[in-house]
Amino acid sequence: MSHVWSAEIEEIERRRRLAELLGGEEKIRRQHEAGRSTVRERITDLLDADSFEEVGALAGFATYDADGAAVSVMPANFVFGLGSIDGRRVALGADDFTIRGGAADASIMAKQVDSERMAGAMRVPLVRLVEGTGGGGSVRMVEDAGYTYVPANPGWDAVVDNLSIVPVVAACMGPVAGLGAGRVAMSHFSVLIEQVAQMFVAGPPVVKHATGEQLTKEELGGADVHRRSGAIDRIVPDEKSALQAVRDFLSYLPSSVHELPPVVAAAEPAASSEGLADVVPRNRRQPYRLRTILDAIFDAGSNFEYAGYGASVYTGLARLDGHPVGVVATDPYKGATMTPNGADALTRLIDLCETFHLPIVSLTDQAGMMIGLQAEKTASIRRGARAVVAAYQARVPMAEIIVRRVFGVGGAGQINRHRYNRQWAWPSGDWGSLPVEGGVEAAYRADLEASDDPEAMMAEIHQRLEAARSPFRTAERYGVQDLIDPRTSREVLTRWVRDAYRVLPELVGPPSFGTRP
Repeated sequence: MSHVWSAEIEEIERRRRLAELLGGEEKIRRQHEAGRSTVRERITDLLDADSFEEVGALAGFATYDADGAAVSVMPANFVFGLGSIDGRRVALGADDFTIRGGAADASIMAKQVDSERMAGAMRVPLVRLVEGTGGGGSVRMVEDAGYTYVPANPGWDAVVDNLSIVPVVAACMGPVAGLGAGRVAMSHFSVLIEQVAQMFVAGPPVVKHATGEQLTKEELGGADVHRRSGAIDRIVPDEKSALQAVRDFLSYLPSSVHELPPVVAAAEPAASSEGLADVVPRNRRQPYRLRTILDAIFDAGSNFEYAGYGASVYTGLARLDGHPVGVVATDPYKGATMTPNGADALTRLIDLCETFHLPIVSLTDQAGMMIGLQAEKTASIRRGARAVVAAYQARVPMAEIIVRRVFGVGGAGQINRHRYNRQWAWPSGDWGSLPVEGGVEAAYRADLEASDDPEAMMAEIHQRLEAARSPFRTAERYGVQDLIDPRTSREVLTRWVRDAYRVLPELVGPPSFGTRP
């Protein structure tokens, strides 16, 4: 049956089909041979079935015949729209590497800008699947246009604002450079795929010209570079894992700062609490397995490592009785002190929790800030101080279980000790301005030098100090709120988190200062 607008309606459908051809069969084949899916395959894999509502599908570059009819249409290399992840609405923007490697001469920048505006306006999380230059410029553009321009990052007023409004996740799905790298960094959580993806400010040809360094893409910005760079939060083995990490991360967070984190049905811990009575050795120099503690306290399957570059400083998300929380702890097998990278990871976690109203649990075992020449060269004290400031600026409820050590500026500032936060300590607790073992000779130097038997005096001093450092002495003076059986840790934290969530509605809304990446 023919209608008044039948021809135009058919043309809409024809152009939609053309858009789905992406960069053509050859470019799609090359994308697959490189071990990477196409943009539309990724959207299908990430979102709930049939939930994607594309915006701007007809935008592109058309070729017309003499009669004004479109002979062909090359779609813009950025696909965006609304969809659902586990039933929750999200905005998604994804680069199409099959069309000019994601460069700006095949993009219509208004689409990328509108993806940012849409997320903020609709108060939904934003997922960026970034590949190529992410809409950045290319030299070819200069010749084609016949002029150049003073750069302004497109839509970055919305990009910056979104960090304080909605969760933003970015995944490196292939080589990422320039503006694309900037879009990855401007997020609350970033992911990079081993061997398949790389991220750098400028690619190998530009680097060779500027610095003389001859590097492959992998050498310049691959997984080995970014495991500890601080630019990427999670390294994953494949695309499936990258998309799952995106889904998992968002499951802990509200859709925007105007909502509370989603509480789900509680799950029993993966490990028995009995193991907590033995997990910390009496020998203070002997490490323990952090995973044993996490598995015995938090809901099974809910422990999600956040900033993976933190070395000994563990930062994560988890659920307590179904309630999302942020978690900070120490992994003794990776060290005891707060490294500069660890301080950055801690700052990032606290800012995330403050922005999206997640209470924070500190499983404290902090020997202080990293010391030594390398620490000074990498601004250990300034970066550590920034983490302390983040803890003090955060308004969300905090709870602390002191597992073992609390020493120095780092230990003192892991949570805000100048406001009321609930605190418990295990019998393995050990604290002070500095570890006793490191300060005895300095404190008692004159006495030791004057002694006829310095070794016997040293042993006597250690015996006296060992008695004084007992956590029971501290508890007697109310220097710690409570000593508890480690096996009751989940029980006390569960009661606390229910109370914490009663306070959270007062904190709904944007953070008191703009969130930074």
